[in-house]
Amino acid sequence: MFKLIVKRLIASLPTLFGVSLVAFAFIRLVPGDPILAMFGERGVSEEMYLEMQANLGLDKPVIQQYFSFVGKAMTGDFGNSIVSREPVIKEFFARFPATIELGFLGMFLAILIGIPIGIIAAVKRNTPWDYTLMGTSLVGYSMPIFWWALVLIMFFSVNKGWTPVSGRISVMYDINRVTGLLLIDSWFSDEPWLAFKSAVHHLILPAFVLATVPLASIARMTRSSLLEVLGEDYIRTAKSKGLTLKAVVVIHALRNALIPIVTVIGLLLGAVLTGAILTETIFSWPGIGRWLVTAVEARDYPIVQGSILLIACVIIFVNLMVDITYIIVNPTLRDSNT
Repeated sequence: MFKLIVKRLIASLPTLFGVSLVAFAFIRLVPGDPILAMFGERGVSEEMYLEMQANLGLDKPVIQQYFSFVGKAMTGDFGNSIVSREPVIKEFFARFPATIELGFLGMFLAILIGIPIGIIAAVKRNTPWDYTLMGTSLVGYSMPIFWWALVLIMFFSVNKGWTPVSGRISVMYDINRVTGLLLIDSWFSDEPWLAFKSAVHHLILPAFVLATVPLASIARMTRSSLLEVLGEDYIRTAKSKGLTLKAVVVIHALRNALIPIVTVIGLLLGAVLTGAILTETIFSWPGIGRWLVTAVEARDYPIVQGSILLIACVIIFVNLMVDITYIIVNPTLRDSNT
C-alpha cells in the first residue's frame, strides 16, 4: 500500500508541473490589466502604476515570474491576492469547506439515487422501468445546469418558498466556525437544531442541482457494469442453486461490478468538488468556484494560478483515494499495484 502511494505521488509531479504552466498562462491570456482592473474608473498615475507593477513582480520577464511562482509554491507560498492582499492559501482554505460541504452532499445524493436506479434498470432490462429510468438519466445528463438551477429556484424558492435562493445559513444564527462545515458547526450554536435546519435548507437545492449530472453518469455506469456481470457463468450457477434474485444481485453481482462504478465516482468526485463553478455562482455559494470566477474578473493573477494548482492537488488526492478503494473492494489488485 505504501509503495502504491509513493508511486502515485511521484507520477503526479509532471501533472502538477503541467497544471502550474497552464494556470500561469491562462490568466495572462485573459484581456485586461490587473492593476487597471484594481483601480477601476478612478484611474492610476503612471508613477503609481509602475510602483504597483514592481511590488507585484509584474515588471519582471514572464519566464522569471513563472519560475518565481513555482519556486514559492513548492514551499507552500502561493502569493497574496492583488485585491485583498491576503495570502491565497488562507483565502482558499477559508472557502474550501463550503465547496467540500456542497460537493460531498451533491455526490452523496448522486450515489444514493444513482446506484439503485442503475440496479433496477439492469434487473428489469428492456422493460418500461429500464427505458423510463435510463431515459430520465439521459435527460439529466444532457440538461444545462444553469437552466436546471433556475427552474428549481423558480419553483421551490420563488413559487413555493420552501428553500432560500442563496447563502449558506440564515443571518439570525451566530455560528462559531470551528470546521467551516455548517452542518457540523451549527450544532455548536445557541439553537443547534434550528441552525442545522437552516443550513440544510440552504444546502439541499444547490446540492441537488450539482448532483444531477453525476447521478445520471453513475446510474448508467451501474446498469452497464451490472449487466456485464449478470451474464457471467458464476451468476448463472448462483441462480441454479436457488438463491433469490436479491441475494444474487447484492452479494455476488454488485461487488464485482463496483470497480468501474468506483472509477466513475472517483472521477466525478474530483470534478464535483472543484468544478461547481456554475452552481456556486448561481446560488451565491461562498466556495472556491465563485471565488475563482471573481478572481478571473478582477485579473487577480495570484488567486487564479494558486487556486488552480491547489485544486489539482485535491484531484490528485481524490484519485489516490480511489486507487486505495480499488484494493479494498478487490484485494486481488493488491499485488499488481505494489
